[in-house]
Amino acid sequence: MPARLIRHLAGVLVLAGLVLTSAVARADDVLVFAAASLKTALDAVADDWRAQTGKGLTISYAGSSQLARQIEQGAPADIVISASGDWMDYLQSAELVSAESRTDLVGNQLVLVAQGADRAKVELNASLDLAGLLGDERLAMALVDAVPAGIYGKQALENLGLWDAAAPKVAQADNVRAALALVAVGEAPYGIVYASDAVSDSRVSVIGVFPEASHDPIVYPAARVAGSKNSDAGLFLEALSSPSASAHFRAQEFSVFSRQGDG
Repeated sequence: MPARLIRHLAGVLVLAGLVLTSAVARADDVLVFAAASLKTALDAVADDWRAQTGKGLTISYAGSSQLARQIEQGAPADIVISASGDWMDYLQSAELVSAESRTDLVGNQLVLVAQGADRAKVELNASLDLAGLLGDERLAMALVDAVPAGIYGKQALENLGLWDAAAPKVAQADNVRAALALVAVGEAPYGIVYASDAVSDSRVSVIGVFPEASHDPIVYPAARVAGSKNSDAGLFLEALSSPSASAHFRAQEFSVFSRQGDG
């Protein structure tokens, strides 16, 4: 399937999912806009919160750039969790999120994945023959100029001197979970995703971890959307830093930042 068509289909699916999520949300639900890479862990956190409080919660997942643009256009979210400090800065500078509510929630690692289990490992450094590894195949990545996972991935490849070899072979997807799906179903044999994405799908295996020094730190800030009137939004924002939530994040390979009072 051509890379352009793959990207188009992935985008259609994401937008359809956002529309469907908004349609089924109850008026009193807390509406959370969250980076797609958080899905497995955040779904578990949300299930716990619903069970413990009996309150409603709806989550829309997409790329951080899409979420920021939707909030900018007036989408009625209560909380946003981004995979990019830059996109949260963008929202904050436009006074679209509450600065005092902003907190750095979790961190992540950038990895190279391959389809299948127990694939041979590679060293992600300047000596890697990436063009030889890919051959005539594609490398799945999130949008390299807009979505954090794609931006980090391009940055890492550039810093390792591998981008020129990779660029003509990149199949871009609208978010990192869509890039992961391309590898999982065999549309692309390799992809660059987060460690948390890789652990969520048994159809792929991690074959290399990018050096932390090769890209900017991967940090997920969370904040309350300015103008949110839902009194439960603050409660869920606090719950994101609870011990049980931290356990769910760690189980999906996120690093959890210590906070005052954590001990």
